[in-house]
Amino acid sequence: MWIVLHNPTSGGGKGEREARRVRDFFNSRKEKFISISGNSYEDAARKFRDTLESNQTAVTGVVVVGGDGMVHLAIQHLVNSGIPMFLVPAGTGNDFARALGRNLKEPTGDLHELFDSKPQLVDLGRAGNRFFADILSTGFDSVVNERANRFKMIKGRMKYNIAILLVLSTFKPKEYRFKVDSVDFTTKAMLIAVSNGHSYGGGMKVTPDAAIDDGLFDVMILGPVSKWEFLKVFPKVFSGAHIHHPAVKIMRGKEVSIDADAIAYADGERIGSLPINVSIVPQSLLTWRTS
Repeated sequence: MWIVLHNPTSGGGKGEREARRVRDFFNSRKEKFISISGNSYEDAARKFRDTLESNQTAVTGVVVVGGDGMVHLAIQHLVNSGIPMFLVPAGTGNDFARALGRNLKEPTGDLHELFDSKPQLVDLGRAGNRFFADILSTGFDSVVNERANRFKMIKGRMKYNIAILLVLSTFKPKEYRFKVDSVDFTTKAMLIAVSNGHSYGGGMKVTPDAAIDDGLFDVMILGPVSKWEFLKVFPKVFSGAHIHHPAVKIMRGKEVSIDADAIAYADGERIGSLPINVSIVPQSLLTWRTS
């Protein structure tokens, strides 16, 4: 039996359309499945947890239809479970889908892989009692997320673009205390990304060399720069060229501790206030991938 876990409102309704295609696919193959969605993130999480607990031994796999938020929901219950996850990208950012090599233009076009290929093990990150698939970040982008989440009437990418402009006008670097494996240091920074995947924010390659199966985080630290310099460097993040800027530092490690008066987000979801301890959980999620 398969579980189809979807967010009907993701991607401006794309989630519901793609979930319908997944259900049609399973029906055409006469495969048994349960379809799960919810009125809220918490409602969907509860239904998913209860369904897994009731059918643990009978679940063949989980098809997640949505964006990074729905992935974040699913992995809390799939980590080290042996139950494979197939991702149909139908969100706004779809960055973990990029890390997996999923087809963003035809999200359900790869469904044949469920029966024609085998899932593989990839890494996850852990922050306290929460797991994340892609990137945990703090600094400028987390402040932007906090501001954007206050906008109730503005939807999609536009609210983040507006929030970026509002936050940048008053944003100041903070002093952070770090420990990356055995290396301790303190530095001022504007943005920190602890990366399992290579991109966030809908394709911004903040850590272009990160891999989801190497047992390591790539840690990107952007030091203080002027607002004008930030605006000049920021577009380069879409190609990954920003890593050559002298204010950018990249480190690699299995365990990362960060402390400052700041907030952390992971997979686009609010994790909470620092300090925070983050560790890699190697080979902990079974999933289909093409990259």
